[in-house]
Amino acid sequence: MTKTGFSRRDAMLLGGALPALVALPAAAQTAAPDDGAPEGKAHTIKLGNLEVSTLLGGTNMRDNPIETFGLNADPSEWELLSSANFLPPERAGNSFTMTLVKTPEALAIFDTGMFPDMTKASLAAAGHAPEDVTHVVLTHMHGDHVSGLTQDGKPVFPNAKLIAPKAENDYWAANPSEAYTTHVAPLIGDATLIADNDEVLPGITAVAAHGHTPGHTTYLLQSEGARLLITADSFNHYVYSIQRPDWHVRFDVDKDAGAATRTKVLARLAEERIPFIGYHMPYPALAYIAPGDAEGSFRYVPATYQFAG
Repeated sequence: MTKTGFSRRDAMLLGGALPALVALPAAAQTAAPDDGAPEGKAHTIKLGNLEVSTLLGGTNMRDNPIETFGLNADPSEWELLSSANFLPPERAGNSFTMTLVKTPEALAIFDTGMFPDMTKASLAAAGHAPEDVTHVVLTHMHGDHVSGLTQDGKPVFPNAKLIAPKAENDYWAANPSEAYTTHVAPLIGDATLIADNDEVLPGITAVAAHGHTPGHTTYLLQSEGARLLITADSFNHYVYSIQRPDWHVRFDVDKDAGAATRTKVLARLAEERIPFIGYHMPYPALAYIAPGDAEGSFRYVPATYQFAG
């Protein structure tokens, strides 16, 4: 089994976002090349004239997930919901998935993962090198989204323009985490800071989804009549946060705002039938949202062959 090298110091680099994280790159859970290098994974679809790839950045398993995804949940309801979805109530796993978008003008990666080597391996699986990336777009600045920005003090994407929500940067600049100080601060001076409804690239628009963090932002892709929403951490678990969006999530900076935003984003996806990519959804993290059986509840529907040529 390939060692991850994931230490307590690495957890601190996550900036308090995931203090209980026990993250394993995909190489630690599947067969790895003989040289021990991470085995990257990429899943690519066409969206109009865009090429969209999901890049696996790692997976994790945690104990006592009610303390992460159901802070205000009734334990008996947690048990029932877990059982109904064939999940062990005492354990939960998820993925960390970046999105790569190739447009006629650019190659943009949305978030950068935790482990630069894993990020680069999955980028290679999509047929690209870090030097090919023209834009790095951040949804927010928790450590599991920005720790792939730099490695050994150098930018992982040397030719890329950094784009980040201004409200998010304002918050972390005033309340710096180790992840922000290590990976974001050295690059932010040359970044383009954006606001809600800004077009970050042709056909790609920022859509504010604050609550998880003060500047948390989703991105709507539109091309030739097709749409897709990069939802980032609007919801963090494919059952608990979707079927019970009012349950508070440990890592939401504003728990009430996080729940309200979660419901708003889910309702839009369900009503407008927009496919989405969710950072912590089961890889390849491409899915739809449908109305649930109860009022205020929703249902996760993995994409299958909808994007097949």
